[in-house]
Amino acid sequence: MLSEIHAFLQSETPPEWVDAALSNQELLLLDHKACEYKAASNALNLMAKYNTHVELIDAMSRLAREELVHHEQVMKLIKKRGIALRPISAARYASGLRAHIRRKEPHMLVDVLVISAFIEARSCERFAAIAPHLDAELSKFYFGLLASEARHYQGFLKLAHLYGDADDIAARIQTLRPIEQALIADPDPEFRFHSGKPQGLRPCTH
Repeated sequence: MLSEIHAFLQSETPPEWVDAALSNQELLLLDHKACEYKAASNALNLMAKYNTHVELIDAMSRLAREELVHHEQVMKLIKKRGIALRPISAARYASGLRAHIRRKEPHMLVDVLVISAFIEARSCERFAAIAPHLDAELSKFYFGLLASEARHYQGFLKLAHLYGDADDIAARIQTLRPIEQALIADPDPEFRFHSGKPQGLRPCTH
């Protein structure tokens, strides 16, 4: 599956981000928790907005439940490690992608689904990039998430093709790909799970 993910993204997480993640593991977990909640919320919002799309409703119901399970698993790790919960600002990543959503249907739904596929694919790629460098417990957990993130990526693309035109979807992927690549590679003033290349953070060895 990783080969398919890499072929879709056509770029890899910068090593500077991996260094920053290893130096900021508390923040990594806190933002990961927030990402799982947002993923569940996104699924529920799609169910509400497109409440006549049976296949989408079924898929998003399953997805929301799974993302909430992941949220609970991250919370368990946070509690076990004595990390204090605190509010953190969102990364620019998702909003940067969603700024390019077309505003008329069915193009809006297609764009939301394609962008969701990019987010899930990048999450999978980032788990794979950092997991080998983490402690045994966290490494096992992140490696364990690879299959579900890849499955979510495939599911969003499948829904896009169900409700959209194949040529339009291919064109949107080509349009959105360099935007996504820039968001995870360009200098970023703060570290988050989906942030770009960190500024002002010293790399650590691993």
